[in-house]
Amino acid sequence: MSSNDFDSFEDLTDLDEDYVVPAKTTKRKKQALEQSLLPRRQRHKAALSATPGSPGTSISSPPDASQQQQSSQGTRHSSPGPRTRPGNRGARGISADDIYKAVSSGKTAIVVVVDEWMDSYKQSRETGLLVLINFIVQSCGCKGEVSRDMLDSTPNADIIATLTKQFDMDSATYPLSTTGPLLKKIKAGLCEFTRILVRSCGSRIIYDEYLFPSVLSLLTGLTDSQVRAFRHTSTLLAIKIMSGMLEIAVTVSFQLHPIQRHYDKENSKQTDERDSGRLEDLQAGIRELQEKKEELLSMINTAFRGIFVHRYRDKLMEIRAACMEELGVWIKMDPENFLNDGYIKYLGWMIHDKQSLVRLKCVRSLQALYQEEEFIGRLELFTSRFKERLVNMVMDVDPEVAVETVKLLLLIHRGMEEGLSEKECAHIYPLVYTSSRTLASAGGLFLYKKLKSLIDSEKQRGNIVDFFQILISFHIQSEFHNHGTYLVDSLWDVAGSDLKDWETMTTLLQQEAGLMDEEEGALIELMMCVIRQAAEAKPPVGRVSAKKALNMKEKKTQEQDRRRITTHFIPLLPQLLTKYSADAAKVKLLLQAPLYFNLAMYSSVHWMNKHLDQLLSQICEIVEKHTDTAVLEACAQLFSVLCSDRYAFSSRARLAFSQLVDSLTECFSTYFNDLLQDTTDDVYSAATALKRIAVLSSARDLTAWRMFDSCIHLLESRMESRDLDEELIVSALRCSAWHLMWTNKNVQHSAPTEEELRCLRKEVGSFCDICQGCLCVDQAEIRDEAFQLLCDLLCFYSSNHVRTDSTLQSWYYLPNDFLRTEMANFLMDYIFSDSDIVATEDEHEEEIALLQKKRLQLAGYCRLVLVGVLDYEAATDVFKHYHMYFRDFGDIIKETIIKLRDVGHETCAKILCLSMQQLFSVMLMEEDVSRQDISKIRDLARMFAQSFGADLTRARKPLLALHMDGLEFAFRVQQEGEEESYPNVAFLEILSEFSMKLPEQEQTQLSTFLKARCPDAALSWKAVKVYHCFLGGRASARPRLESAGSVGAVPPQSAQAAKRRKTTAQGSSSSTVESSWLESSKLPSNLSTPVITSTVQKHPATQPGPREDVILESDVGSNLTESEDEFSSGSQMRKVNLSRRLHSSFGQQSSTLDPKELNTHLTLLSLIEDDAAEQEVDEYESDSSYTLPSTRHSTSVMDELFDSSPVHI
Repeated sequence: MSSNDFDSFEDLTDLDEDYVVPAKTTKRKKQALEQSLLPRRQRHKAALSATPGSPGTSISSPPDASQQQQSSQGTRHSSPGPRTRPGNRGARGISADDIYKAVSSGKTAIVVVVDEWMDSYKQSRETGLLVLINFIVQSCGCKGEVSRDMLDSTPNADIIATLTKQFDMDSATYPLSTTGPLLKKIKAGLCEFTRILVRSCGSRIIYDEYLFPSVLSLLTGLTDSQVRAFRHTSTLLAIKIMSGMLEIAVTVSFQLHPIQRHYDKENSKQTDERDSGRLEDLQAGIRELQEKKEELLSMINTAFRGIFVHRYRDKLMEIRAACMEELGVWIKMDPENFLNDGYIKYLGWMIHDKQSLVRLKCVRSLQALYQEEEFIGRLELFTSRFKERLVNMVMDVDPEVAVETVKLLLLIHRGMEEGLSEKECAHIYPLVYTSSRTLASAGGLFLYKKLKSLIDSEKQRGNIVDFFQILISFHIQSEFHNHGTYLVDSLWDVAGSDLKDWETMTTLLQQEAGLMDEEEGALIELMMCVIRQAAEAKPPVGRVSAKKALNMKEKKTQEQDRRRITTHFIPLLPQLLTKYSADAAKVKLLLQAPLYFNLAMYSSVHWMNKHLDQLLSQICEIVEKHTDTAVLEACAQLFSVLCSDRYAFSSRARLAFSQLVDSLTECFSTYFNDLLQDTTDDVYSAATALKRIAVLSSARDLTAWRMFDSCIHLLESRMESRDLDEELIVSALRCSAWHLMWTNKNVQHSAPTEEELRCLRKEVGSFCDICQGCLCVDQAEIRDEAFQLLCDLLCFYSSNHVRTDSTLQSWYYLPNDFLRTEMANFLMDYIFSDSDIVATEDEHEEEIALLQKKRLQLAGYCRLVLVGVLDYEAATDVFKHYHMYFRDFGDIIKETIIKLRDVGHETCAKILCLSMQQLFSVMLMEEDVSRQDISKIRDLARMFAQSFGADLTRARKPLLALHMDGLEFAFRVQQEGEEESYPNVAFLEILSEFSMKLPEQEQTQLSTFLKARCPDAALSWKAVKVYHCFLGGRASARPRLESAGSVGAVPPQSAQAAKRRKTTAQGSSSSTVESSWLESSKLPSNLSTPVITSTVQKHPATQPGPREDVILESDVGSNLTESEDEFSSGSQMRKVNLSRRLHSSFGQQSSTLDPKELNTHLTLLSLIEDDAAEQEVDEYESDSSYTLPSTRHSTSVMDELFDSSPVHI
């Protein structure tokens, strides 16, 4: 088949044909029933492709007196129960109900049930067929049954129409529509029964030209029904029957090959040496097997054209998925007949399906084909046609589909000669950085195989050194992410043993001329990531794994890896630190290694003591040599761990730490007096010494060195002289803040005197005064550091920090009004502002760092509100930016709202209302009030309304309090001379966004309060009418509006009629409106709907969304002519019940329809799927972007931001 066949689809409209498997017209000798089942019989040559029969073809049976008598006894009963169906039971007692119970329950062996049915079928073919057909009907969930008379004389289309009318109207479910384990059990039972049935009939019955042609003919008609239950169940059974018949056909082919070889061998002999009798027997056997194979392929081909060709594009997702899954089975089972472009093209077409399940089945079917080496050559045309689509599917919206696609592309790349180009591979490499660990592992597998193939192609035998060199090159050249921890985690499952080769990595680092400087940095980063992964055995932050806990084997492996890491790196780490001591980036990474050691081995193994001394010495040298904050923080963190009391060697570490601090304080003291008098030129040395001390203060308690007074005097002196050296001031602020925090901790664990507490409070006040002055300086670094330290320190000295000891109440500190104002101004000027954000692409990292700093500052401010340092009203400065800055700070503001609601639901609701009132008041003070301004406040109100959740009972009182405050604000009177005005009445439009969640009782209460609160003239204002309509008070408000109408106002009835004339014909009634609504839907108004119609996927017409009318003016005193219904048009679109629409439509035709006929049509229409009512799933986005790991919305990060103790000391 040429490649042009891929581009030609079958006509999507030719779906009204009912394919029926035609019976063959071979002449047969008249013999008894048991003799007709013998395997050897003469047939004419069967055609491979059968012509479809007429839809009205009936299933006829030969006239037999006994069978006619049995059929006459099989009359239908009025009850649809399966146990009362006489015509449903075979001669040996097997019935359709017995088969269905055995299949659905899974408690009875299917083989036994099939054997009983086989015995029944051998006694009477018609009875056995009737039982099997009724089993199919019952499996569809239909309560009807097929009688013997219907089987003999009624066409298939009429049988299906009768069964459709007998469907249960009360339930829309059927066996295959269930979910969970029950669905798996029923589906597995049906598939197993079909498989065993076809296999049991494979020797004789399958060739009797009666059973399977009859069953497939009925199934073909059912698969074209609009009843979903019929279509779904019959399609599944039909394709499973086709699979069983194909399996038998393949078996017949295997049997044919040796006989054909024997025949060829015998026929190749000389004429006098041939055994004519044996030759005739072989020829007869070949002819018989060929006839069997041709007959099977004929039925399979006819069923494929009549069922699969239509159902592979069915509207129901499960049907399309089942067809694609079974097609893969057919191609792999019989590649001789199915492995060609005419069949594989369906898999290529359906990988564009909008449902992920269908795409998943297609990809898995293709995986099974590409795994077979002998199939690769015959898949070249398919690969060239659909490879581009498969490459794009690695970005599928469903991670499972993307994972299977990556595995498929790996098979294509390794199996085919051309494989994937480097450009196509570049689409797969970035998957190692995605947030889904399953998809990242699949991308890691592809990358690992690709790297291994490069090594094997360059050398006869690749080694681990080459692997690390190529991996380092890939990590350096990667443009998608700069964190090696995600790359290591992606490769961990497939290349964990290679990555844990510590000896090779350290050998490469110790070589003098081995790697370049950039390569050494990349290798150290990867090595630290591997150490972390092996020691912690969990994915990095932002990457979620399905596995929650480690099993015993994994825990044992983790302990072994940690022991190996410790043993290997303890003697080598001081050497590496010595070699790279001048490189800040490399030293910072190497200092992280001891955090994953089993540090107890320093004291348990005697020869490791000297390595501990070397490590401490190296840390001290690094602190004295470097000024980079990240390096100093790494040293401080390592000192904090080594000085822990749980280790026996902690005294040695504390001694080294004390000596280091002594040298630093002595260095700072030599410059202190000169700094106060501003007479020294060596400010840099003093600033760096103070910076080191400040960083070390974050790890250990340095209050014994009494650095606070010196730092405070230095800060006061510099603030007065306005000689603000940025590094010096920031270091002094940090050192002072850490001193107060450590003092706070010490006070809580001791018994301080009243004088000591008074001095501590005074120190806190002096520090806060200095920070308040720093909030107004021009240097951003000083300003940001002062704000962050203020937030942390005020939380430490809040009443919420220590609640148990009442004697410590005297040192609690609350900021004064001036400080609160300065902090609020800082929030407005430097956090909720875009002026400092860098927009250039080259400085994207600076933009991210600036945003992260702003997030920390905002979280600190919100924490002050939650712990009670700031009033709850201060949260309005944060909440009113919820909508505008949702992308950057939405998660923090949302978490603040949730935690504030835990403090008090009504309090939180009033704060939200106050935020909107402030924004509304600011909007009124502007000169030009546009429609967009109030729309922004409405969007904010809508987001606030969503934060109340779905529990309306719990949100009832808070919402009521919010509405009360909003109404008081809306009708606040403003005196303008002698006249009174209501400038805030348009606020009701914003308040209406919260009306949807109010229960009916509260809506009535608010409606009464609204009438009592507002003047009579206000009831005709637009904003008041909109709010009242949202409260559901249309009917009660109409008489009041009529009596309050001003001159020239149109009555509501006239307004309604005027509006109705815009959309309907003149003089139409309410029933006409409902009728037009029904006609606009996709449900046909004509009741004579055919039973068998097309069920191909349809693209629904795009319907316009609901329109919202925004009211900007209060229209005080204006005369309005619009009715209330005009303002309700912007609300949410109502969902119309299908039964109500049908009853309204049928009410107009009740005079012409008979009641019985009406019920019949109602039954049919309720079973037919309504295309307009079923919501279509969004189209697959092929250009979706990669999802990189993010910690912005993770729970752990939010808990850390809102921790009541901001700094752990």
